[in-house]
Amino acid sequence: MTVEARPDEIVHNIVRLRICGLLRPVDALTFSTLAATLELTKPALSKHLRILTDAGYTTMSRSSSDERTDRRQITWVRLTREGRRAFDGHVAALRQFTEIEADRPGPATV
Repeated sequence: MTVEARPDEIVHNIVRLRICGLLRPVDALTFSTLAATLELTKPALSKHLRILTDAGYTTMSRSSSDERTDRRQITWVRLTREGRRAFDGHVAALRQFTEIEADRPGPATV
């Protein structure tokens, strides 16, 4: 699959970029794992996930766990196909930008 290098305003936010980066190589992560890894409060993470979910970039699902003794469910967060495409395109665009800057001659030295 060829990735179109395209900046994405939704993914561009540093917190959402990190969320997508964490989710990209895995099938899913728990909400709690994301919050702890990113050192975010649950309300702050919820806000960013709502933006990603509204854009169709993430989905969330709940399931029970054999590891828990109470009835609370675990919330799983997944990057959708569209989310992967947006993240990959954004990263490709960042790479293009940095390559252009690296190839640009710097100021003349005396």
